[in-house]
Amino acid sequence: MARLTPAEARERTDADAVLLDVREADAWAAGHASGAVHAPLSGLAAGAPLPPAAADRPLVVICRSGRRSREAAALLTARGLDAVDVVGGMTAWLAAGFAVTAEGTAG
Repeated sequence: MARLTPAEARERTDADAVLLDVREADAWAAGHASGAVHAPLSGLAAGAPLPPAAADRPLVVICRSGRRSREAAALLTARGLDAVDVVGGMTAWLAAGFAVTAEGTAG
């Protein structure tokens, strides 16, 4: 399975892919990559469909550290979807200086 650095992930999402954040709702609300779509791993593992904004698009999957995103990318790939994960997750995304949005804020 492919793994991308945050810079590679940003390039891919700027081109055609959707950044899919698989953390739970509390972590998502505390801060997520700007433009990301939320789909908790717990729901995906239970068979939940992808959000409409992510349907029929390549997926770049992110979590806090990269463990859950790797698991989610494997699960989505097994469903026949084009999914890769971000090495280092949101921790690496923040370290790269990329934009983050928290509940009730923009940017």
